[in-house]
Amino acid sequence: MKKRIIQLAGLLLLTTGTYAQTEVTAGVMRGKDYGVTYLLPKTEIQLTIVATKHTYTPGEFCKYAEQFLKLTGISPLSREYWTLDKIQTSTIGVPDKDNVYFVKLKDKTVAPLMELTEDGIVRSINMPYSGKKEKKQVSAPLNAASETLDPRTFLTQEILMASSSAKMAELVAQEIYNIRESKNALLRGEADNMPKDGEQLKLMLDNLNRQEKAMTEMFTGKTVEQSQTFTVRITPKEMQNAVISRFSTRLGVVDSNNLAGEPIYISITDLKTINIPPVDEKDQKKKIEGVAYNAPGKAKIEIKYKHQKLFEDELPVSQFGTTEYLAPVLFNKNSVTQVLFDTTTGGLLKVDRGE
Repeated sequence: MKKRIIQLAGLLLLTTGTYAQTEVTAGVMRGKDYGVTYLLPKTEIQLTIVATKHTYTPGEFCKYAEQFLKLTGISPLSREYWTLDKIQTSTIGVPDKDNVYFVKLKDKTVAPLMELTEDGIVRSINMPYSGKKEKKQVSAPLNAASETLDPRTFLTQEILMASSSAKMAELVAQEIYNIRESKNALLRGEADNMPKDGEQLKLMLDNLNRQEKAMTEMFTGKTVEQSQTFTVRITPKEMQNAVISRFSTRLGVVDSNNLAGEPIYISITDLKTINIPPVDEKDQKKKIEGVAYNAPGKAKIEIKYKHQKLFEDELPVSQFGTTEYLAPVLFNKNSVTQVLFDTTTGGLLKVDRGE
């Protein structure tokens, strides 16, 4: 469904005379009457978990690393592991099918201009078209791997024709030392062929660094890092230490029921910032006389992993609040009231009444 902006009054042929107020009915999707259906949002908590996969491949000459380059602790075994980088928390609004309203148009009615999101959630009344596009939540793909260099493209004929791997490793190590000497000579201004300007110097040093890195990885091995984003959505309700997901250094982020990972816990507490009186069905029917909106409450959110608190904050949640109504008189012929709604919670962001 494309974004809709509806000039309700434009649907009718207006005539001069008396004007009636706009009628709003709860829960009506279709009918004989002309009008527009809109929804209020309910809040969902979205967790964005960022983890990185590390893949280590040992170097061709790893067993000679200490002998020729004085490097210790170089592993000859391949290894793959994950690290948990960060967890971000946000709220999003989704259509609440239990909060559907129909703005009915009557003959000779001065009705408001309403803007809805693609999902039918009310965004504004009597305000210029915002042109906003809803941001779609998409999991980030694996990051592109860093530049991969084949170290053999930098090897001389003498190295490639070496009689043994040990001899080849010795010659590669000597080439690494030569590169380092060339870099030092350039930086000290003592090279035989000094660059003409700073840009040329940078280019030469970059090339030497690339060669040194590629050859050194023949001893140290190479670790490729790929960052991945996982998204978990939760419909808020009061809960304590509920397992929302799990993390494994071997498998990364896994489902909450996969015992191969350590649990990630969430606790949600209704702070009861809104005093919600008992609902009387008769009074509720009488109350529906204007444009509905949410008065969201607040929730305290805590996220823990391995007894460490990763997140703690208070977030607005529509389910912990109540539904209120803008008086119909705000939209009569004598005033042009502009209203802006929060499409995440359904709360009021701005009400500007002009006479």
